[in-house]
Amino acid sequence: QVQPVESGGGLVQAGGSLRLACAASGSTFSINAVGWYRQAPGKQRDLVAVIGARGTPKRYADSVKDRFTIFGDAASKTVYLQMNSLKPEATGVYYCNVGVWGQVVNGRGSWGQGTQVTVSS
Repeated sequence: QVQPVESGGGLVQAGGSLRLACAASGSTFSINAVGWYRQAPGKQRDLVAVIGARGTPKRYADSVKDRFTIFGDAASKTVYLQMNSLKPEATGVYYCNVGVWGQVVNGRGSWGQGTQVTVSS
């Protein structure tokens, strides 16, 4: 069983940056994708970005393209989400989802506990 753990959330002003981290432990040999999801207050959980096991492919939600970057470090089994030019609508709990590609893009992999991101205007 893979257990992802998120970190790096916090409070930031609009226009600022944050870097989230998703560290996976357990039986990671079966993972070939990691995704970041955002759940805004009262909203469903939406996919923000996803990356394949070797750093490719990468997919982004249209709302974050050119501002967010997903990348990984194989040695530490950690996937990062670099978020730049943050907007207030980015506020929410960010969750990491890990598994095989088809599971992750549909939110059916293993979930972490989430990390709160708050962007003030």
